[in-house]
Amino acid sequence: MEKAPNWLVDALATRPDEDEIEVAGCSIHRMMWGARDQPGLVLIHGGAGHAHWWSFIAPLFPQYRVVALDLSGHGDSGRRPEYSVDNWTEEVLAVTQGAGMEGPPVVIGHSMGGFVATATAVKAGADIAGMIILDSPIVAEDPEVEAARIGKAFGAPKVYPDVETAVGRFKTVPPQDNYQPHIFRYVAERSLREVEGGVSWKFDPLLFRAVSRSRAAELLPRVSGRVALIRSEFGLVTPEVGAIMYDALGRVAPVVEIPLAGHHMMLDQPLPLVTALRALLADWEHSVPFPRAHVTRR
Repeated sequence: MEKAPNWLVDALATRPDEDEIEVAGCSIHRMMWGARDQPGLVLIHGGAGHAHWWSFIAPLFPQYRVVALDLSGHGDSGRRPEYSVDNWTEEVLAVTQGAGMEGPPVVIGHSMGGFVATATAVKAGADIAGMIILDSPIVAEDPEVEAARIGKAFGAPKVYPDVETAVGRFKTVPPQDNYQPHIFRYVAERSLREVEGGVSWKFDPLLFRAVSRSRAAELLPRVSGRVALIRSEFGLVTPEVGAIMYDALGRVAPVVEIPLAGHHMMLDQPLPLVTALRALLADWEHSVPFPRAHVTRR
Protein backbone atom coordinates (compact mmCIF):
# COMPACT_ATOMS: atom_id res chain seq x y z
CA MET A 1 0.00 0.00 0.00
CA GLU A 2 1.31 3.44 -0.89
CA LYS A 3 2.02 6.01 1.78
CA ALA A 4 -1.04 7.84 3.12
CA PRO A 5 -1.48 11.35 1.69
CA ASN A 6 -0.22 14.19 3.86
CA TRP A 7 -3.66 15.72 4.37
CA LEU A 8 -4.92 12.44 5.83
CA VAL A 9 -1.90 12.00 8.09
CA ASP A 10 -2.33 15.56 9.39
CA ALA A 11 -6.07 15.17 9.90
CA LEU A 12 -5.72 11.96 11.90
CA ALA A 13 -2.94 13.53 13.96
CA THR A 14 -5.47 16.11 15.20
CA ARG A 15 -6.65 14.46 18.40
CA PRO A 16 -10.20 15.21 19.48
CA ASP A 17 -11.53 15.71 22.97
CA GLU A 18 -13.50 12.62 23.98
CA ASP A 19 -15.99 11.84 26.71
CA GLU A 20 -19.18 9.96 27.46
CA ILE A 21 -22.52 11.32 28.58
CA GLU A 22 -25.64 9.53 29.72
CA VAL A 23 -28.81 9.85 27.67
CA ALA A 24 -31.96 8.08 28.82
CA GLY A 25 -29.96 5.56 30.80
CA CYS A 26 -27.39 4.79 28.08
CA SER A 27 -23.76 5.87 27.82
CA ILE A 28 -23.10 7.88 24.63
CA HIS A 29 -19.56 8.39 23.33
CA ARG A 30 -18.69 11.66 21.61
CA MET A 31 -15.60 13.16 19.98
CA MET A 32 -15.01 16.91 19.62
CA TRP A 33 -12.63 18.89 17.42
CA GLY A 34 -11.87 22.60 17.13
CA ALA A 35 -11.78 25.41 19.64
CA ARG A 36 -14.69 26.03 21.95
CA ASP A 37 -17.04 28.98 21.39
CA GLN A 38 -17.20 28.49 17.64
CA PRO A 39 -20.23 27.60 15.50
CA GLY A 40 -21.13 23.94 15.83
CA LEU A 41 -21.36 20.97 13.48
CA VAL A 42 -22.80 17.62 14.57
CA LEU A 43 -21.85 14.60 12.45
CA ILE A 44 -24.11 11.52 12.44
CA HIS A 45 -22.84 8.24 10.99
CA GLY A 46 -24.86 5.66 9.06
CA GLY A 47 -26.24 2.32 10.19
CA ALA A 48 -23.62 0.05 11.85
CA GLY A 49 -21.12 2.93 11.55
CA HIS A 50 -19.46 4.98 14.28
CA ALA A 51 -17.92 8.37 15.03
CA HIS A 52 -14.54 7.44 13.53
CA TRP A 53 -16.08 7.55 10.05
CA TRP A 54 -15.64 11.31 10.54
CA SER A 55 -12.18 11.41 12.20
CA PHE A 56 -10.44 12.44 8.97
CA ILE A 57 -13.23 14.84 7.95
CA ALA A 58 -13.89 16.79 11.16
CA PRO A 59 -10.40 18.37 11.50
CA LEU A 60 -10.86 19.99 8.07
CA PHE A 61 -13.40 22.42 9.58
CA PRO A 62 -11.14 24.35 11.98
CA GLN A 63 -13.52 27.32 12.16
CA TYR A 64 -16.16 25.09 13.78
CA ARG A 65 -16.57 23.14 16.99
CA VAL A 66 -17.27 19.72 15.48
CA VAL A 67 -18.91 16.87 17.39
CA ALA A 68 -19.27 13.28 16.17
CA LEU A 69 -21.12 10.75 18.28
CA ASP A 70 -21.66 7.02 18.39
CA LEU A 71 -25.42 6.52 18.40
CA SER A 72 -26.54 3.93 20.95
CA GLY A 73 -25.96 0.44 19.61
CA HIS A 74 -22.96 1.68 17.61
CA GLY A 75 -19.26 2.18 18.20
CA ASP A 76 -18.21 2.80 21.79
CA SER A 77 -21.64 3.85 23.04
CA GLY A 78 -23.83 1.61 25.16
CA ARG A 79 -26.58 -0.69 23.99
CA ARG A 80 -30.29 -0.51 24.68
CA PRO A 81 -32.86 -3.31 24.97
CA GLU A 82 -34.47 -1.74 21.90
CA TYR A 83 -33.76 1.27 19.71
CA SER A 84 -35.83 4.12 18.37
CA VAL A 85 -35.20 7.15 16.23
CA ASP A 86 -36.61 9.23 19.09
CA ASN A 87 -33.82 7.97 21.37
CA TRP A 88 -31.20 8.68 18.72
CA THR A 89 -32.60 12.17 18.26
CA GLU A 90 -32.31 12.78 22.00
CA GLU A 91 -28.70 11.60 21.83
CA VAL A 92 -27.86 14.00 18.99
CA LEU A 93 -29.33 16.94 20.89
CA ALA A 94 -27.68 15.86 24.14
CA VAL A 95 -24.14 15.78 22.70
CA THR A 96 -24.47 19.45 21.75
CA GLN A 97 -24.88 20.35 25.41
CA GLY A 98 -21.61 21.29 27.09
CA ALA A 99 -19.68 20.74 23.87
CA GLY A 100 -18.59 24.38 23.62
CA MET A 101 -20.61 25.30 20.55
CA GLU A 102 -21.65 28.88 19.91
CA GLY A 103 -25.32 29.01 18.98
CA PRO A 104 -27.42 26.30 17.34
CA PRO A 105 -25.37 23.76 15.35
CA VAL A 106 -25.73 22.43 11.83
CA VAL A 107 -26.52 18.70 11.81
CA ILE A 108 -25.01 16.51 9.08
CA GLY A 109 -26.18 12.92 8.63
CA HIS A 110 -25.01 10.19 6.25
CA SER A 111 -27.26 7.36 5.04
CA MET A 112 -29.33 6.17 8.04
CA GLY A 113 -27.88 9.17 9.87
CA GLY A 114 -29.77 11.37 7.41
CA PHE A 115 -33.02 10.01 8.80
CA VAL A 116 -31.81 10.76 12.33
CA ALA A 117 -30.75 14.25 11.25
CA THR A 118 -34.19 14.86 9.72
CA ALA A 119 -35.98 13.73 12.87
CA THR A 120 -33.65 15.92 14.92
CA ALA A 121 -34.34 18.98 12.76
CA VAL A 122 -38.09 18.48 13.07
CA LYS A 123 -37.95 17.98 16.84
CA ALA A 124 -35.48 20.77 17.59
CA GLY A 125 -36.79 23.48 15.25
CA ALA A 126 -34.88 26.71 15.80
CA ASP A 127 -32.41 24.91 18.10
CA ILE A 128 -30.81 23.51 14.94
CA ALA A 129 -29.24 26.01 12.52
CA GLY A 130 -29.56 23.71 9.52
CA MET A 131 -29.39 20.15 8.26
CA ILE A 132 -27.34 18.54 5.50
CA ILE A 133 -28.30 15.06 4.31
CA LEU A 134 -25.56 12.96 2.70
CA ASP A 135 -26.81 10.38 0.18
CA SER A 136 -29.69 9.33 2.40
CA PRO A 137 -32.63 8.02 0.34
CA ILE A 138 -35.23 9.10 2.84
CA VAL A 139 -38.13 8.35 0.52
CA ALA A 140 -36.75 4.92 -0.46
CA GLU A 141 -35.60 1.84 1.44
CA ASP A 142 -32.14 2.04 2.99
CA PRO A 143 -29.93 -0.88 1.81
CA GLU A 144 -28.49 -1.35 5.31
CA VAL A 145 -31.97 -1.81 6.75
CA GLU A 146 -33.04 -4.06 3.88
CA ALA A 147 -29.88 -6.19 4.15
CA ALA A 148 -30.53 -6.67 7.85
CA ARG A 149 -34.20 -7.49 7.25
CA ILE A 150 -33.53 -10.26 4.75
CA GLY A 151 -30.52 -11.61 6.66
CA LYS A 152 -28.00 -10.75 3.96
CA ALA A 153 -25.87 -8.67 6.34
CA PHE A 154 -25.73 -7.33 9.91
CA GLY A 155 -26.69 -10.57 11.61
CA ALA A 156 -25.08 -11.70 14.86
CA PRO A 157 -21.51 -10.34 14.62
CA LYS A 158 -18.93 -13.03 13.96
CA VAL A 159 -15.86 -13.52 16.13
CA TYR A 160 -12.50 -13.38 14.35
CA PRO A 161 -9.21 -14.58 15.83
CA ASP A 162 -7.41 -11.29 15.24
CA VAL A 163 -7.78 -7.78 13.85
CA GLU A 164 -6.06 -8.58 10.56
CA THR A 165 -8.50 -11.37 9.77
CA ALA A 166 -11.48 -9.19 10.65
CA VAL A 167 -10.27 -6.23 8.59
CA GLY A 168 -9.97 -8.58 5.63
CA ARG A 169 -13.70 -9.35 5.98
CA PHE A 170 -14.82 -5.74 6.42
CA LYS A 171 -17.26 -4.56 3.77
CA THR A 172 -19.74 -1.77 3.33
CA VAL A 173 -23.44 -2.04 2.53
CA PRO A 174 -23.92 -1.31 -0.26
CA PRO A 175 -20.49 -2.15 -1.73
CA GLN A 176 -18.88 0.31 -4.13
CA ASP A 177 -16.12 0.26 -6.70
CA ASN A 178 -13.62 2.54 -5.01
CA TYR A 179 -12.30 3.30 -1.53
CA GLN A 180 -9.33 5.26 -0.27
CA PRO A 181 -7.34 2.28 1.10
CA HIS A 182 -5.88 4.01 4.15
CA ILE A 183 -9.29 5.40 5.11
CA PHE A 184 -11.00 2.06 4.53
CA ARG A 185 -8.54 0.28 6.82
CA TYR A 186 -8.72 3.02 9.46
CA VAL A 187 -12.52 2.76 9.64
CA ALA A 188 -12.44 -1.06 9.61
CA GLU A 189 -9.98 -1.27 12.50
CA ARG A 190 -12.11 1.03 14.63
CA SER A 191 -15.23 -0.97 13.91
CA LEU A 192 -13.92 -3.80 16.12
CA ARG A 193 -14.02 -4.61 19.81
CA GLU A 194 -12.27 -7.29 21.83
CA VAL A 195 -14.46 -10.24 22.82
CA GLU A 196 -13.83 -13.71 24.16
CA GLY A 197 -11.95 -15.62 21.50
CA GLY A 198 -10.78 -12.63 19.50
CA VAL A 199 -12.48 -9.54 18.04
CA SER A 200 -15.93 -8.76 16.68
CA TRP A 201 -17.88 -5.87 15.16
CA LYS A 202 -19.11 -3.19 17.55
CA PHE A 203 -22.65 -2.68 16.24
CA ASP A 204 -25.75 -4.23 17.80
CA PRO A 205 -27.72 -6.10 15.07
CA LEU A 206 -30.99 -5.15 16.78
CA LEU A 207 -30.53 -1.47 15.88
CA PHE A 208 -31.99 -1.82 12.38
CA ARG A 209 -35.44 -2.51 13.77
CA ALA A 210 -35.70 1.17 14.70
CA VAL A 211 -35.72 2.56 11.16
CA SER A 212 -38.92 3.17 9.19
CA ARG A 213 -38.51 4.89 5.85
CA SER A 214 -42.24 5.60 5.64
CA ARG A 215 -41.93 7.68 8.78
CA ALA A 216 -38.80 9.35 7.42
CA ALA A 217 -40.65 10.41 4.27
CA GLU A 218 -43.43 11.89 6.38
CA LEU A 219 -40.90 13.99 8.29
CA LEU A 220 -39.40 15.77 5.28
CA PRO A 221 -42.28 18.26 4.75
CA ARG A 222 -42.08 19.16 8.45
CA VAL A 223 -38.51 20.46 8.28
CA SER A 224 -38.69 24.24 8.68
CA GLY A 225 -35.04 25.33 8.83
CA ARG A 226 -32.23 25.39 6.31
CA VAL A 227 -31.55 22.09 4.58
CA ALA A 228 -29.35 20.82 1.77
CA LEU A 229 -28.97 17.46 0.04
CA ILE A 230 -25.63 16.05 -1.07
CA ARG A 231 -25.86 12.99 -3.29
CA SER A 232 -23.20 10.69 -4.72
CA GLU A 233 -22.96 10.21 -8.48
CA PHE A 234 -23.02 6.44 -7.95
CA GLY A 235 -24.92 6.44 -4.67
CA LEU A 236 -28.45 5.69 -3.50
CA VAL A 237 -30.05 9.08 -4.01
CA THR A 238 -30.69 8.88 -7.72
CA PRO A 239 -31.74 12.02 -9.59
CA GLU A 240 -35.32 10.75 -9.35
CA VAL A 241 -35.15 10.19 -5.58
CA GLY A 242 -33.44 13.55 -5.16
CA ALA A 243 -36.26 15.25 -7.07
CA ILE A 244 -38.87 13.68 -4.79
CA MET A 245 -36.97 14.85 -1.71
CA TYR A 246 -36.53 18.31 -3.25
CA ASP A 247 -40.29 18.58 -3.74
CA ALA A 248 -41.01 17.38 -0.19
CA LEU A 249 -38.68 20.06 1.17
CA GLY A 250 -40.54 22.88 -0.55
CA ARG A 251 -38.28 23.11 -3.63
CA VAL A 252 -35.78 25.41 -1.94
CA ALA A 253 -33.12 22.93 -0.75
CA PRO A 254 -29.96 22.85 -2.88
CA VAL A 255 -29.06 19.42 -4.25
CA VAL A 256 -25.31 18.91 -4.82
CA GLU A 257 -23.73 15.89 -6.50
CA ILE A 258 -20.27 14.57 -5.58
CA PRO A 259 -18.72 13.36 -8.87
CA LEU A 260 -17.45 9.76 -8.98
CA ALA A 261 -18.53 9.09 -5.40
CA GLY A 262 -20.17 5.90 -4.20
CA HIS A 263 -22.72 5.88 -1.40
CA HIS A 264 -20.01 6.03 1.27
CA MET A 265 -18.61 9.26 -0.11
CA MET A 266 -16.22 9.91 2.79
CA LEU A 267 -14.47 6.63 1.99
CA ASP A 268 -13.76 7.35 -1.68
CA GLN A 269 -14.16 11.11 -2.27
CA PRO A 270 -13.47 12.76 1.10
CA LEU A 271 -11.98 16.01 -0.18
CA PRO A 272 -14.74 16.76 -2.72
CA LEU A 273 -17.20 16.08 0.13
CA VAL A 274 -15.39 18.58 2.36
CA THR A 275 -15.40 21.13 -0.46
CA ALA A 276 -19.15 20.77 -0.95
CA LEU A 277 -19.83 21.08 2.77
CA ARG A 278 -17.57 24.13 3.11
CA ALA A 279 -19.30 25.83 0.20
CA LEU A 280 -22.77 25.21 1.62
CA LEU A 281 -21.80 26.37 5.10
CA ALA A 282 -20.10 29.51 3.75
CA ASP A 283 -23.22 30.38 1.77
CA TRP A 284 -25.44 29.85 4.80
CA GLU A 285 -23.31 32.27 6.81
CA HIS A 286 -23.94 35.07 4.30
CA SER A 287 -27.42 34.48 2.91
CA VAL A 288 -31.06 34.51 3.89
CA PRO A 289 -33.05 31.29 3.32
CA PHE A 290 -35.93 31.20 0.88
CA PRO A 291 -39.31 30.62 2.54
CA ARG A 292 -40.71 27.12 2.14
CA ALA A 293 -43.66 26.62 -0.18
CA HIS A 294 -45.16 24.45 2.53
CA VAL A 295 -44.20 23.19 5.96
CA THR A 296 -46.47 20.60 7.49
CA ARG A 297 -46.98 20.94 11.23
CA ARG A 298 -48.08 17.96 13.25
